[in-house]
Parts: sequence; C-alpha cells; structure tokens
Amino acid sequence: MSSLPRRAKKQAQNVESKDEFSFFSELSSGSEEDDKEDSIWEPQKKVSRNNRKQPASKEATNRKQRPRVKKNIPQMDDASKDVAVKEELNSPVPIVGADLEEKNHKLHTTKTLKTAAKKQKNSGPRAKKKLKVDEETSQPSPLEGGNSNMETPSTSTTCEDVCKKEESEDDFTFGQSPRKRMKTEVCPQGRPVKFPEGANSIKEEVEMNWDIVQVLSERTNIEPWVCANIIRLFNDDNTIPFIVRYRKELINNLDADSLREVRQTLEELRAVAKKVHSTIQKIKKEGKMSECLLKALLNCKTFEELEHVSAPYKTGSKGTKAQRAKQLGLEGAAWKLLENPGQLNLLSYIRPDVQGLSELKDIETGIQHILADMIAKDKDTLDFIRDLCQNRYISIQSSLAKVSSKKVNEKDVDKFQLYQNFSCNIRNIHHHQILAINRGENLKILTVKVNISDGVKNEFCRWCLQNRWRPRGFARPELMKILHNSLDDAFKRLIVPLLCREFRAKLSSDAEKQSVLTFGQNLRQLLLTSPVPGRTLMGVDPGYKHGCKLAIISPTSQILHTDVVYLHCGQGFREAEKIKRLLLDFNCSTVVIGNGTACRETEAYFADLIMRNYFAPLDVVYCIVSEAGASIYSVSPEANKEMPGLDPNLRSAVSIARRVQDPLAELVKIEPKHIGVGMYQHDVSQTLLKATLDSVVEECVSFVGVDINICSEVLLRHIAGLNANRAKNIIEWREKNGPFINREQLKKVKGLGPKSFQQCAGFIRVNQDFIRTFCSQPTDSSGQSQGAAALTSEKLGKKKTKADATLTPNPLDQTCIHPESYDLAVRFLSFIGGTLHEIGKPEMQQKINSSLGKEGIEKTAERLQTTAHTLQVIIDGLSQPESFDFRTDFDKPDFKRSIVCLEDLQVGTVLTGKVENATLFGVFVDIGVGKSGLIPIRSITEAKLSKTKKRRSLGLGPGERVEVKVLNIDIPRSRISLDLLRVL
Repeated sequence: MSSLPRRAKKQAQNVESKDEFSFFSELSSGSEEDDKEDSIWEPQKKVSRNNRKQPASKEATNRKQRPRVKKNIPQMDDASKDVAVKEELNSPVPIVGADLEEKNHKLHTTKTLKTAAKKQKNSGPRAKKKLKVDEETSQPSPLEGGNSNMETPSTSTTCEDVCKKEESEDDFTFGQSPRKRMKTEVCPQGRPVKFPEGANSIKEEVEMNWDIVQVLSERTNIEPWVCANIIRLFNDDNTIPFIVRYRKELINNLDADSLREVRQTLEELRAVAKKVHSTIQKIKKEGKMSECLLKALLNCKTFEELEHVSAPYKTGSKGTKAQRAKQLGLEGAAWKLLENPGQLNLLSYIRPDVQGLSELKDIETGIQHILADMIAKDKDTLDFIRDLCQNRYISIQSSLAKVSSKKVNEKDVDKFQLYQNFSCNIRNIHHHQILAINRGENLKILTVKVNISDGVKNEFCRWCLQNRWRPRGFARPELMKILHNSLDDAFKRLIVPLLCREFRAKLSSDAEKQSVLTFGQNLRQLLLTSPVPGRTLMGVDPGYKHGCKLAIISPTSQILHTDVVYLHCGQGFREAEKIKRLLLDFNCSTVVIGNGTACRETEAYFADLIMRNYFAPLDVVYCIVSEAGASIYSVSPEANKEMPGLDPNLRSAVSIARRVQDPLAELVKIEPKHIGVGMYQHDVSQTLLKATLDSVVEECVSFVGVDINICSEVLLRHIAGLNANRAKNIIEWREKNGPFINREQLKKVKGLGPKSFQQCAGFIRVNQDFIRTFCSQPTDSSGQSQGAAALTSEKLGKKKTKADATLTPNPLDQTCIHPESYDLAVRFLSFIGGTLHEIGKPEMQQKINSSLGKEGIEKTAERLQTTAHTLQVIIDGLSQPESFDFRTDFDKPDFKRSIVCLEDLQVGTVLTGKVENATLFGVFVDIGVGKSGLIPIRSITEAKLSKTKKRRSLGLGPGERVEVKVLNIDIPRSRISLDLLRVL
C-alpha cells in the first residue's frame, strides 16, 4: 500500500501529456472494453448498463474511498483550462450547437480521466510496470515543442517486441489503456516511438539472430524508422487506406502499393520465424538439438535456408552422409584436422569389423562428408558465396524437355518456342520471362537450370583455404587433400543446389509480386475510370443466335426498359426501328456495347446507322466497354437480390451500362480476378493475388468515399474498417431509423466499435443537402420535423440533451477530414477567419490561399501544433466542392461514331486509342479495329508519359487515352505493333 502515492503521481504525469491532444483522439483510443472484437461490440449505453449490474469488489470500493486519490483533481482543472482556451480560439466561428459540443467535450474529458484513474488503480501487481512504460514512452514529440531531432527506433527492441506479439496474445499490451493511448495519440504526431527495454519479456524460442526491422528495411529499401512505424500501425489493426491518408508523417508519405509490399514481406518474415520456432521445438523433442544447429536455425531468413539446415533432421530421413559418418565417431577427427592437424592419426580410427571404418579410404571419405556439411551450413561461408555471386555471371537456361509427343500437346509446345533454347543473366531476365519459363516447366515442356561459372568455385575454394577453413597448424599433404575434397564436395553437392533453389525462388517470388502489382495497378486504373453521370444509357450485350440484350438505365441507375433484338439474323432493318423508338422514347443518345462475342458486328451495325444519321434528331454516340465478369455477376446472389425476376442475360446488359455510368460502384460487385486486367494470374499465389486485389478495391472505394445515406451494401462493405456484417448492420440501421444525420451516429450501429469507427469514419460522407431536405420535412405540433422526431423517440428515448447533440448536422461530415481532426479544423477556420458554412466555396479557397501565402503550410502547422500532412488533409477537405470526385482527373470512356477495319490500317498511321491491359512486356491498346495493338515495354519511356501520370505514379493503365503510330501489321495472325507517341 505504500506505493499508492507514487502510482498516483505517475498517473497524473501521463494525463497531463494527453491533454495536448483533441478529444477526438481520446474517442479513437478507447478503453479496455473497446479493445474487444468489433464484431461483438454493443452500443455504449447498453455496455454501461451491463457494467452497472456488476457489483464492485470490496478492495476496489475501499480504494475509491481513500482520500489520496484526490491528487487527480488538479488534472481536471487543467483539462477545463484547455477547453477554455479552445473556446476562445473557436469563438469567431459560428457552429450549430457549439455550446452543446463544448459541454460534451468537458463531460467526456472528465469521464475519460476518471476511467483512467480507476483502471490504473485496479490493475493489480502489474500497475507499476505499466506506469513505467507510459512514463518513458509519453515524451512530447518534436512537433509539440520537444526535442526536434528525429530519433531512429531501437531496432533490437523493436524486433523483440514484434516477435513477442507474434508469439502469444497474452503478451499483447493493447488491452492496457495507457499503452493503447501511447500508440494512438503519440504515434500520429510523426515521431517514431521507442519501446522501453523493460517492457520486453520475450520467450527464448522466438528470438531470432536477425532484426525484423532491419531485414524488412533491406528487402523493401525503406528506412528502418518507417518500417518500425508501419509494423506498429499494422499491429494496431490499422487499414492501408487509413494509414496512407491520415498517418502520412509516420510512413514518410509512402503510397499504398509500397505499404502492401511491406506487409507482405513482414508476413513472410514472421512465417519464417514461426516455422523456425516449430522446427526447433520438434528437433528438441527428438533430442538432436546442438548449440551449433540452434545458431544455424536462428540465422535462417528464408524458407530455403531453413529447409537446407533442417533437412537431415526430418522424421523418417535416412540421415545425411555427414550424420552417418558422425554416428561412426569421426566428428572428432574432422575437428582435429582443423584445430590440431599435427596430432591427427587416421590409422587409429580403423575398425576392420565395422562397415565404414574398415579401410583408410572409408575414414577419409567420412571425414570429408562431415567437413563438407560443416562448410555448407556455416553462416560466414554462405554469406561470402552469396556476395560473390552478386558480382559474377550467373545464368538461367531453359531447353525443350525430352518428353513423348503423346503427353504434351503440340500447340502448347509452340507457345514456348522462344524458351526452347534460352539463356539469360539472372540479373537481366524479365519478370514475364520467369513466369513463362516456370509455366513451361510445370507443363513438363521445358527443363530449367541455373549455371554458376567455374570461376566462382575457384575463388570460393581459394578464400576458404586462406581464411575461413585454414587448418591451425601444419597439415600433411594427405590431410590437405581431404580438405580440398571436402570443399569441392560441399560446393558441388550442397552449396550449388542451395544457391540454385534460392535464385529460382527469388526470381519466381519477384516475378509473382510484380505480376500481382501490375494486376493491382491495372485494377486501380479501371476502378477509378471517370464516371459519366447524368446520362440515360443503353447497354448492349452482343450475341448471335440468342440476340443482343438491351437495357436502358436512368441517370440514377434505375432500370427503365429491357429488351432483346436480333441484329445478325437477317432482321437488322426491322430491329433498327425498335432501337430508334426506344432511344427516342427515353431520350437516350449514348449506347454502351460489351466487348464479347459479336461485339465487332454490333459495333459496325450501330456505326453504320449513326453515319447515316438514322437516329435523328438524336446525336447518338457509342463506346465499347469490357464485359469481363458480367456473366458471372448476372447469375450471382447479389444480382438476384438487386434485380429480382430479371433474366440473367438482361442483367448483364444492365451491368454493362452501369460500368460507364459509375465504374467503381458496378465493378466492386465482381470478384477482382474475373475483371481480366492481369497477366499469368493463374500461375501466381492465389492467396497473395486475392489479398492484393481486395486491398486495391478497398483503397479505391475508400479514397473515392461513399455517401452513407444512398450507397449500396456491396459498396459499403469495401470501405476500410468495414466488412459484410458491419455493412449489413449499417444498412439495417438506416432502414429502421432513417438517414444518418452525422458521422457520430455510426457509433450506434451494432458491431461497429471504436476501432472500426476510427478506420472508416474519414471515408464516409454525410451529404448536407440530403440532411437539410430530410430535416425540413413537415413539422409536427411540437415544431420538430417528423423525421428527426421519429429518430429521437425511437433510438434515444428520454435523453433529450443527448438526442439534440447527436442529431446536429456537422458540415465537416461531408469532407475527407477525419473526426479526430475536427477540433484542429475548427481552430484552422478561426485562424483564417472562415466559417463552416463556407466549406467548398470559392471564398473559402481565397481565405486559405491568403493565409498560407503569408506564412506557408509548415509554419501554419507549427502554429496549430500539428503536422503539415494533417493540415494538408484539412485544407483539401475545406476547399474541395461538395460534389468533388477525384476520379474526374482520370480518363473517360472513348465515345465514337464511326468504325475502322484492320485492312484500312497502314504502317505509319497515327491513331488515338484506349489502353485495355498493361502487362510486364507491353501495353495492349484498343485502336478501334476490333483487335488490340501492342506497344512493347521498351517503347514506353518516362519522357512520353505526361507529368500528371508521373505524379500519380500510375504509369500506363487501362482506360488511359494514348496517341500511337502503327509500326507493323500482320493480318494473317491479326497482330498490330504500335509505338507510343504520347499520353493524351
């Protein structure tokens, strides 16, 4: 009990450091109850009621009554002063319900401080350790006026901390309120946080002889302090879109693709560490563990190295040659040859009656095998040979396998004609070549091998004899011969196969990653195709025998009419009248044609009618859109739920039209790998592919944002922090209680806890015009709108004050500004003399430009005690118009009126086209002749890309318009070679 005053004092210090942050951060940090799974989280009022039912323990009651705890009272005064300062700063800004917000601020701050005091008092014998951790870690960041020097995190302690978290959930510190706040409040200010050494209680089994932060930094070429921050952010269950937009200062402004690469590499390293740990346990159980083996296992950084070291110890293994020699008792002789060769007498080991020891030759062979095994598993030796190979010519060769023609299809053999006698330096080989070689090898058409030159072997043996494996003393010629043979045996039998496996694995892994990355970039480009809103569209799903399916949709994506026409069965003229009548009846002047079967003929049909001005007075245009995945979607449960009773063939026509109207909203309904913008997608890891593509979809949907009151459930489930269940609960809440008035109401949705709210809130929009329309419904006798009254009475009952606060619209909810930065946004508005009602208007942009023109963004951020990245997000949110959609910067579909044939093309012709697909070897471009042309990758140089493309780091992807020149036309093979002139 004597330590109580000291604990209370340390607690007070911690609370003081937290008062500098806004109460929105307090909301996002959460308490111990908040750290439970979001899926079982209940609204706050239900939780608090359950808590009241639980009787407090006697010990806790006695502690509450002790007068010593009153030391926390001054902290309440400080918090009140802090709130008063904020009131003074915010005074010039007219905010609806500002008084209520300030009261809630004070009440929330008081409640949070009291809760923290209770939890730290009840934390038992571990309280001292927790408080020490907080005291050391809650140092002020340089942006808060502390030390301005950026400190690199301690890589050793970070590695141990990560390993600890990976080992057991019992060791996680997320459930402890002070530690949790350290992560969610101190980290966002942009300073890498060191973990105190005293906080690491790590089990021996998970310790590795390498630092996970350092290895991650080397493999991804990203600074160690950034890698350490990324690890902590991922450990704290932050999503990639949230990190990229709202934690830029922690990740040094990396993009989403880089974050995905880091996460994937981190998962690989953790998988290796986990496998090493299980291997060590297995070998220990068998009683075969030695100090040397343990060290070799803990040095492993890849699965190939682990396999190399652990192979002899696998259950059921006959044992290696070295193991059999050791069982004969020759290990001592091998060590003596290196340590004291003068005293080694090989004849003394001869045992005529023992197989393997009966002759001198057998003894020499046994010692040779032991030495070869030692050499091949030595870390320094392997490091040397790997470094040596980095600077020497190592080639990969492929040739036609000796297989019978019955087993392999001749057409498949022809596909690999380029690789039937192929050789290339492993440093120069392209990723698509590796994927092609691997596919040929899997089909047993090709045989592949890696060649290491003899010069590498000679230099390796020379280094070993002069440095690492030089005997300590004079060795007789017969002993040196054994050592020479050992080096030769180790290199040929053990080291070369290991290196070949490593080279092949590295090449294949890099090629897979690049293929998946290219697929992800293509998918992002396609999803972010600029929408074409405000048009009535006719979607056409072409076909021969079963006709062309038509669907006319309204500007709001409602299905107005569906029909089937038979354009290619001799009835084209009669069907033209029906199409003209439909277009005129619905005032539709845009036709969207799917690029599947009969696309070319359907395009020619419409182009001919348009050229003859058949649809006058309408000026009709058409475009071609990819229908990949449309047929799969049309028979899915989602489509059945969305368009019940409609024929699946007609559903695909609706989907085709909607892909132009709002590509993102439509394409998220289809599994990404069915969209068809990848390369070798069936040859890469399906787990990696799915994870990457799902992440890209989440990134695109989140950055575009969704209007919470009109979006579909399918679109909502792809928002960062949400999933299918949470999206369903949000839709159900909306249907039951009416539209969301503000973002705070999301907290009332079942299953959406503080962590989920923190991740998704910034990407969800609440349209203020929609809310004003809702709130201006006919009023009842009390003067309150019926919509608001229904919501108040149904959800909040008698709590009038809380109801009024919850139902207050907040103009910031329509922006990309995160709720944790609302307080900062209000202070910035006070600073520039703006109001919330000016958000998105020209006068707001003028005030921001005028203010930043005087001091600049860096000094303004420093004055407001924040970072430039966070302030930039606030500036963007305040200055962007209400209907802002950043997809408008991307390319729109290419609308056409006429058609060109392949035979019409000539070499040198300059055309405009649209990129259909980007691969590792080139880009396919639709130039309107029914067959895509190929721009080889060598023709796509940085100078030809526009500045905006370079800035967005998107390269050349689907949907972009380009100007090309025809280089070559191969009509029999329907191949067109193009040269890129410029990006339009």
